[in-house]
Amino acid sequence: MDVEVGSNLYRNTDGTIEVEGIPQIQLALKQTTGALLVNFALFDAAGKVTAKLNDSTLMINEKRAYAVTKTSKILELTHLTSGNVILKMELKTPDLVAFTKGAFHTIKGHLFEVSPTEWKIDKLRASGTTQDVKGGSVVLG
Repeated sequence: MDVEVGSNLYRNTDGTIEVEGIPQIQLALKQTTGALLVNFALFDAAGKVTAKLNDSTLMINEKRAYAVTKTSKILELTHLTSGNVILKMELKTPDLVAFTKGAFHTIKGHLFEVSPTEWKIDKLRASGTTQDVKGGSVVLG
């Protein structure tokens, strides 16, 4: 599976996105329907899990602060009070998932942001790169 994070393309991934050394996002396709499935752990600034997606379903939702909107090709996790998009994933083709928008804390408390043009963690940024990860994880940060 190929994964876009902002404008960066990671080819031949196993569907895992590691952020600062922790597998924070896992992408897969449902075998029977080809629908996008997302596993994701959302941390607060102190490293505590505040929300968790398992196969695109909210399993942990502290204080009922988050909502998931999904179709077979798009998943969007939003913070209800602010309306901020925490995570937006889109299945562009059967072999390409795009992470186009989002902002959340890493387990180390750093802010990770994704826009259509780049991803960034504090002062570390990447834009317009292509990398073959040869069956491994996308490693960010």
